[in-house]
Amino acid sequence: MAAMAAAAKLLLGLVMLVGCAAADSHRYRPGDAVPLYANKVGPFHNPRVNHRCTRFSFILFSHIDFAPCSETYRYFDLPFCAPDKVKDKIEALGEVLNGDRLVDAPYKLDFRVDFDAKSVCSRRLTKDDVVKFRHAVSKDYYFQMYYDDLPFWGFIGTKPEKADAGDKYYLYRHIIFDILYNNDRVIEINVHTDQNAVVDLTEDKELDVEFLYTAKWKETQIPFEKRMEKYSSSSVMPHHLEVHWFSIVNSCVTVLLLTGFLATILMRVLKNDFVKYSHDEEEPDDQEETGWKYIHGDVFRFPTNKSLFSAALGTGTQLFALTTFIFLLALVGVFYPYNRGALFTALVVIYALTSGIAGYSATSFYCQLEGKNWVRNLLLTGCLFCGPLFLTFCFLNTVAIAYNSTAALPFGTICVIVLIWTLVTFPLLVLGGIAGKNSKNDFQAPCRTTKFPREVPPLAWYRRTIPQMAMAGFLPFSAIYIELYYIFASIWGHRIYTIYSILFIVFIILLIVTAFITVALTYFQLTAEDHEWWWRSFLCGGSTGFFVFAYCLYYYRERSDMSGFMQTSFFFGYMACICYAFFLMLGMVGFRATLLFVRHIYKSIKCE
Repeated sequence: MAAMAAAAKLLLGLVMLVGCAAADSHRYRPGDAVPLYANKVGPFHNPRVNHRCTRFSFILFSHIDFAPCSETYRYFDLPFCAPDKVKDKIEALGEVLNGDRLVDAPYKLDFRVDFDAKSVCSRRLTKDDVVKFRHAVSKDYYFQMYYDDLPFWGFIGTKPEKADAGDKYYLYRHIIFDILYNNDRVIEINVHTDQNAVVDLTEDKELDVEFLYTAKWKETQIPFEKRMEKYSSSSVMPHHLEVHWFSIVNSCVTVLLLTGFLATILMRVLKNDFVKYSHDEEEPDDQEETGWKYIHGDVFRFPTNKSLFSAALGTGTQLFALTTFIFLLALVGVFYPYNRGALFTALVVIYALTSGIAGYSATSFYCQLEGKNWVRNLLLTGCLFCGPLFLTFCFLNTVAIAYNSTAALPFGTICVIVLIWTLVTFPLLVLGGIAGKNSKNDFQAPCRTTKFPREVPPLAWYRRTIPQMAMAGFLPFSAIYIELYYIFASIWGHRIYTIYSILFIVFIILLIVTAFITVALTYFQLTAEDHEWWWRSFLCGGSTGFFVFAYCLYYYRERSDMSGFMQTSFFFGYMACICYAFFLMLGMVGFRATLLFVRHIYKSIKCE
């Protein structure tokens, strides 16, 4: 426990370091150079924008997050004014995973220095350059930059919205920066364009273009500590909070009504069963047993494929610990808006540090099930989630490389991740496995298992595995589906999610409902004298993952404007991995809750 506490402190320190390393370097004197980095460009309709929005709503970009979009490219992939040698900013691991590729911008915005229509460069656009810009304008490309670690966005061009205006495409050549300052600190930056300074890109011909920019400084009373608040203000606007709280109330009412109904029935039935079985114990021994007591000699018979089962439990336990740590960091404010790469850094570090939990949980349970080849079980545990994730990553990274997207990880970053897995994740997994093997815990079964298994009687169709999974997954999904839209809009869309407290409440509700519905279905399974509940409880608990993936199909078709092979493959590839993680984590929760319940009811009766 001391080692885990030390690891947690180290983790918190590392993640806090990501967000606070540059916190002391934001003071400037008039005329000082302020760092300005160009990040990336990409289509605005990747993957989602409200169809009622117009291009003029771009002034609200301060409240919108563009980081998760998959189809983004380097800023100088378009023929902007570029220096002779483009200088890349040294980025942290999380920033690279986030798709950030920061380079020195072609603009120079010194602190509190105003100027008007300053030339960036004059250049001749070739026909190929015109085609590139026209394609970008037709796709509503935006650019993203960072000024003193403050993100801002702007469109690179415009096209007429009226159908009768013809296919005209215009490139903005004059950008205006409006910057607010308080004393010696930069507080806010916004960008807009001169609508009269445009270049017609409609025809394939060479063009001479002079790119201009203007800087306007204005004093404000907003303190430096609150300069990031506007980036999350849209998440806490009254109408958004109303929807979030409606989601919470809807979930709570649904959970209370359905779980209360099931609990009442279950407790009443269990009470009658206990009374009946206590009376049966006073009756002659030749009286035939029925119901769940009848299979007391088989209910604790170990499942088939015990190595795979233990590995799934271990991996699910690790993912549960990972999710818990992420929520703790979110609730203490580590993942504030545009703390570039903090979430990805935390995911990588926490996953590496919690691999020992997976090794211990899987191996100790495998040994309790009287498994012999614990080494193979440990290797299976290490590959059960990482294997599919690695294969998916290899395919999608190849796609990103083919598209020359910033979503493609550089070779050096891949080497760093491999080193983390080799030097941290795998050793901790092995140490956890050794500790689990040496724990010497026996499986606590209140009833002796018979030598030969009973035959499971024929079951009605609705008692089979797939219908039971459908019933088990529907209730937890109904408790979270409203909040899912905001999560998807944050991961794959143009919004930022900051109300982690509400999300944490939804997560707790999800765990409670998953545990309860799995226990209820297992009880009804045992009353039907079906003792093969081990895998069934895991599958029923994890079935919510299938519902989430079904929601992915709905979101892709009805809620998003995604198109093209890259966007589609990234969406379904990574969402499949996330849903698989949901399946393993909630499957573990469902089985653990069911195991406690089954042990409890069989302890309460006299088993011969």
